[in-house]
Amino acid sequence: MDLTIANAHSSMPPPDFGNRLLASLPEDDLLHLESLCEQVHADVGDVLYEPGQAIQYIYFPSDSLISLLAVAEGRMTLEVGSVGREGMIGSSVALGHELAQVRAVVQRAGHASRIHAADFCAEFARMESLQRLLYRYTDTLLAQAIQIAVCSRFHVLEARLARSLLITRDRLQSEKFHLTHEFLAHALGVRRVGVTKAASALQNQKLITYSRGNIEILDSAGLEAVSCRCYEMVKDTGSIGMANVFL
Repeated sequence: MDLTIANAHSSMPPPDFGNRLLASLPEDDLLHLESLCEQVHADVGDVLYEPGQAIQYIYFPSDSLISLLAVAEGRMTLEVGSVGREGMIGSSVALGHELAQVRAVVQRAGHASRIHAADFCAEFARMESLQRLLYRYTDTLLAQAIQIAVCSRFHVLEARLARSLLITRDRLQSEKFHLTHEFLAHALGVRRVGVTKAASALQNQKLITYSRGNIEILDSAGLEAVSCRCYEMVKDTGSIGMANVFL
Protein backbone atom coordinates (compact mmCIF):
# COMPACT_ATOMS: atom_id res chain seq x y z
CA MET A 1 0.00 0.00 0.00
CA ASP A 2 1.23 3.50 -0.86
CA LEU A 3 1.00 5.67 2.23
CA THR A 4 1.40 9.42 2.31
CA ILE A 5 4.98 10.39 3.02
CA ALA A 6 4.71 12.83 5.91
CA ASN A 7 5.74 16.37 5.05
CA ALA A 8 5.71 15.60 1.33
CA HIS A 9 3.28 18.42 0.58
CA SER A 10 3.93 20.76 3.50
CA SER A 11 6.77 22.76 4.97
CA MET A 12 5.50 21.95 8.46
CA PRO A 13 6.97 18.76 10.00
CA PRO A 14 4.52 16.16 11.33
CA PRO A 15 4.03 16.00 15.09
CA ASP A 16 6.72 14.04 16.93
CA PHE A 17 4.82 11.74 19.28
CA GLY A 18 7.65 9.22 19.40
CA ASN A 19 7.66 5.44 19.50
CA ARG A 20 8.43 3.89 22.88
CA LEU A 21 10.06 0.80 21.41
CA LEU A 22 12.55 2.84 19.37
CA ALA A 23 13.09 5.25 22.24
CA SER A 24 14.20 2.38 24.51
CA LEU A 25 17.26 1.72 22.32
CA PRO A 26 20.65 3.22 23.27
CA GLU A 27 20.93 6.72 21.82
CA ASP A 28 23.53 5.88 19.16
CA ASP A 29 21.54 2.89 17.94
CA LEU A 30 18.33 4.91 18.01
CA LEU A 31 19.80 7.73 15.92
CA HIS A 32 21.25 5.32 13.40
CA LEU A 33 17.99 3.39 13.00
CA GLU A 34 15.98 6.59 12.73
CA SER A 35 18.27 7.78 9.93
CA LEU A 36 17.10 4.79 7.88
CA CYS A 37 13.40 5.46 8.53
CA GLU A 38 10.90 7.69 6.79
CA GLN A 39 7.75 9.00 8.41
CA VAL A 40 4.43 8.22 6.77
CA HIS A 41 0.80 9.06 7.45
CA ALA A 42 -1.86 6.35 7.39
CA ASP A 43 -5.64 6.79 7.26
CA VAL A 44 -8.30 4.72 9.00
CA GLY A 45 -8.92 1.52 7.07
CA ASP A 46 -5.56 1.45 5.30
CA VAL A 47 -4.32 -2.14 5.06
CA LEU A 48 -0.57 -2.36 5.68
CA TYR A 49 -0.30 -6.15 5.33
CA GLU A 50 -2.42 -9.06 4.15
CA PRO A 51 -1.73 -12.67 5.20
CA GLY A 52 0.68 -14.30 2.77
CA GLN A 53 1.88 -10.95 1.43
CA ALA A 54 5.60 -10.17 1.38
CA ILE A 55 6.62 -7.79 4.17
CA GLN A 56 8.24 -4.78 2.51
CA TYR A 57 8.34 -2.39 5.47
CA ILE A 58 8.52 -2.53 9.24
CA TYR A 59 6.35 0.12 10.94
CA PHE A 60 6.82 1.93 14.25
CA PRO A 61 3.55 3.79 15.03
CA SER A 62 3.63 7.09 16.89
CA ASP A 63 0.12 8.53 17.17
CA SER A 64 -1.53 5.88 14.96
CA LEU A 65 -3.03 2.58 16.09
CA ILE A 66 -2.83 -0.64 14.07
CA SER A 67 -5.16 -3.61 14.51
CA LEU A 68 -3.81 -7.12 13.86
CA LEU A 69 -6.50 -9.44 12.48
CA ALA A 70 -6.26 -13.18 12.00
CA VAL A 71 -8.15 -14.14 8.83
CA ALA A 72 -10.00 -17.39 8.12
CA GLU A 73 -11.31 -18.36 4.68
CA GLY A 74 -10.56 -14.88 3.41
CA ARG A 75 -13.47 -13.20 5.18
CA MET A 76 -13.81 -14.20 8.85
CA THR A 77 -11.57 -12.19 11.15
CA LEU A 78 -10.55 -11.95 14.78
CA GLU A 79 -8.34 -9.30 16.35
CA VAL A 80 -5.33 -10.95 17.98
CA GLY A 81 -3.56 -7.75 18.97
CA SER A 82 -3.16 -4.04 18.43
CA VAL A 83 -0.04 -1.93 18.10
CA GLY A 84 0.40 1.69 19.03
CA ARG A 85 3.39 3.76 20.03
CA GLU A 86 4.52 1.01 22.40
CA GLY A 87 5.38 -1.40 19.58
CA MET A 88 6.03 -2.25 15.95
CA ILE A 89 4.61 -4.42 13.18
CA GLY A 90 6.54 -6.60 10.76
CA SER A 91 9.15 -7.69 13.30
CA SER A 92 8.79 -11.34 12.28
CA VAL A 93 10.72 -10.62 9.07
CA ALA A 94 13.92 -10.46 11.13
CA LEU A 95 13.15 -13.93 12.46
CA GLY A 96 12.95 -15.43 8.98
CA HIS A 97 9.25 -14.95 8.21
CA GLU A 98 9.16 -13.00 4.94
CA LEU A 99 5.37 -13.22 4.57
CA ALA A 100 2.80 -11.50 6.78
CA GLN A 101 0.78 -13.80 9.02
CA VAL A 102 -2.05 -11.38 9.84
CA ARG A 103 -3.95 -8.49 8.29
CA ALA A 104 -2.69 -5.17 9.66
CA VAL A 105 -5.36 -2.45 9.44
CA VAL A 106 -5.11 1.16 10.58
CA GLN A 107 -7.59 1.63 13.42
CA ARG A 108 -6.69 5.23 14.20
CA ALA A 109 -5.18 7.54 11.60
CA GLY A 110 -1.80 9.03 12.33
CA HIS A 111 1.92 8.81 11.75
CA ALA A 112 4.42 5.98 11.82
CA SER A 113 8.10 5.59 11.04
CA ARG A 114 8.87 2.83 8.55
CA ILE A 115 12.04 1.14 7.39
CA HIS A 116 12.62 -1.21 4.45
CA ALA A 117 12.60 -4.85 5.54
CA ALA A 118 16.05 -5.50 4.07
CA ASP A 119 17.55 -2.54 5.96
CA PHE A 120 15.88 -3.64 9.18
CA CYS A 121 17.19 -7.20 8.85
CA ALA A 122 20.70 -5.91 8.24
CA GLU A 123 20.56 -3.74 11.39
CA PHE A 124 19.02 -6.57 13.39
CA ALA A 125 21.93 -8.86 12.45
CA ARG A 126 24.54 -6.44 13.81
CA MET A 127 22.73 -4.51 16.57
CA GLU A 128 22.62 -6.47 19.85
CA SER A 129 20.36 -3.95 21.56
CA LEU A 130 17.77 -4.37 18.81
CA GLN A 131 18.01 -8.16 19.04
CA ARG A 132 17.32 -8.18 22.79
CA LEU A 133 14.43 -5.74 22.40
CA LEU A 134 12.87 -7.61 19.50
CA TYR A 135 13.01 -10.99 21.23
CA ARG A 136 11.21 -9.62 24.29
CA TYR A 137 8.67 -7.78 22.17
CA THR A 138 7.76 -10.69 19.89
CA ASP A 139 7.47 -13.01 22.90
CA THR A 140 5.08 -10.59 24.60
CA LEU A 141 3.06 -10.02 21.43
CA LEU A 142 2.67 -13.79 20.95
CA ALA A 143 1.62 -14.27 24.57
CA GLN A 144 -1.01 -11.56 24.18
CA ALA A 145 -2.33 -13.09 20.95
CA ILE A 146 -2.69 -16.47 22.66
CA GLN A 147 -4.52 -14.92 25.62
CA ILE A 148 -6.89 -12.99 23.34
CA ALA A 149 -7.62 -16.18 21.37
CA VAL A 150 -8.46 -18.01 24.60
CA CYS A 151 -10.61 -15.07 25.68
CA SER A 152 -12.51 -15.14 22.39
CA ARG A 153 -13.33 -18.81 22.83
CA PHE A 154 -14.39 -18.92 26.48
CA HIS A 155 -15.61 -15.48 27.59
CA VAL A 156 -18.95 -13.78 26.96
CA LEU A 157 -19.12 -11.00 24.36
CA GLU A 158 -19.88 -8.22 26.84
CA ALA A 159 -16.68 -8.97 28.79
CA ARG A 160 -14.68 -9.28 25.56
CA LEU A 161 -15.97 -5.93 24.31
CA ALA A 162 -15.06 -4.31 27.63
CA ARG A 163 -11.56 -5.80 27.37
CA SER A 164 -11.18 -4.53 23.80
CA LEU A 165 -12.31 -1.01 24.70
CA LEU A 166 -9.96 -0.85 27.68
CA ILE A 167 -6.97 -1.99 25.61
CA THR A 168 -7.83 0.59 22.95
CA ARG A 169 -8.02 3.27 25.63
CA ASP A 170 -4.61 2.26 26.94
CA ARG A 171 -3.03 2.23 23.48
CA LEU A 172 -4.49 5.66 22.60
CA GLN A 173 -4.16 7.09 26.13
CA SER A 174 -7.63 8.59 25.77
CA GLU A 175 -11.09 7.89 27.19
CA LYS A 176 -12.64 9.00 23.89
CA PHE A 177 -12.11 7.32 20.52
CA HIS A 178 -13.93 6.23 17.37
CA LEU A 179 -14.74 2.57 16.59
CA THR A 180 -17.51 1.59 14.22
CA HIS A 181 -19.83 -1.37 14.77
CA GLU A 182 -18.37 -2.91 11.63
CA PHE A 183 -14.79 -2.68 12.88
CA LEU A 184 -15.70 -4.09 16.30
CA ALA A 185 -17.57 -6.95 14.65
CA HIS A 186 -14.45 -7.81 12.61
CA ALA A 187 -12.21 -7.44 15.67
CA LEU A 188 -14.36 -9.61 17.94
CA GLY A 189 -15.31 -12.14 15.28
CA VAL A 190 -19.07 -11.66 15.69
CA ARG A 191 -22.03 -10.22 13.79
CA ARG A 192 -22.79 -6.50 14.08
CA VAL A 193 -26.00 -7.24 15.98
CA GLY A 194 -23.90 -8.87 18.70
CA VAL A 195 -21.77 -5.74 19.04
CA THR A 196 -24.93 -3.62 19.24
CA LYS A 197 -26.34 -5.71 22.08
CA ALA A 198 -23.08 -5.81 24.04
CA ALA A 199 -22.45 -2.07 23.61
CA SER A 200 -26.04 -1.31 24.67
CA ALA A 201 -25.55 -3.41 27.81
CA LEU A 202 -22.42 -1.43 28.73
CA GLN A 203 -24.17 1.83 27.96
CA ASN A 204 -27.20 0.90 30.09
CA GLN A 205 -24.81 0.34 32.99
CA LYS A 206 -23.49 3.87 32.40
CA LEU A 207 -20.00 2.53 31.77
CA ILE A 208 -19.71 4.01 28.26
CA THR A 209 -21.52 6.22 25.79
CA TYR A 210 -21.63 4.99 22.21
CA SER A 211 -23.13 6.94 19.32
CA ARG A 212 -22.27 6.61 15.62
CA GLY A 213 -18.98 4.97 16.47
CA ASN A 214 -17.95 7.65 18.95
CA ILE A 215 -17.10 5.97 22.25
CA GLU A 216 -16.41 7.55 25.61
CA ILE A 217 -15.52 5.52 28.69
CA LEU A 218 -17.44 7.02 31.60
CA ASP A 219 -16.48 4.60 34.36
CA SER A 220 -13.09 2.93 33.91
CA ALA A 221 -13.24 0.99 37.17
CA GLY A 222 -16.72 -0.27 36.35
CA LEU A 223 -15.67 -1.29 32.85
CA GLU A 224 -12.68 -3.16 34.28
CA ALA A 225 -15.02 -4.98 36.65
CA VAL A 226 -17.20 -6.10 33.73
CA SER A 227 -14.19 -7.13 31.67
CA CYS A 228 -12.68 -10.58 32.02
CA ARG A 229 -9.34 -11.16 33.75
CA CYS A 230 -7.66 -11.17 30.33
CA TYR A 231 -7.49 -7.38 30.41
CA GLU A 232 -5.51 -7.44 33.66
CA MET A 233 -3.04 -9.81 32.03
CA VAL A 234 -2.49 -7.99 28.73
CA LYS A 235 -2.64 -4.37 29.86
CA ASP A 236 0.65 -2.50 29.82
CA THR A 237 1.54 -3.34 33.43
CA GLY A 238 -0.04 -6.81 33.44
CA SER A 239 1.75 -10.15 33.65
CA ILE A 240 2.14 -10.26 29.85
CA GLY A 241 1.94 -6.52 29.29
CA MET A 242 4.24 -4.39 27.17
CA ALA A 243 5.92 -2.83 30.20
CA ASN A 244 7.87 -6.10 30.49
CA VAL A 245 9.51 -5.37 27.12
CA PHE A 246 11.21 -2.23 28.42
CA LEU A 247 12.94 -3.82 31.42
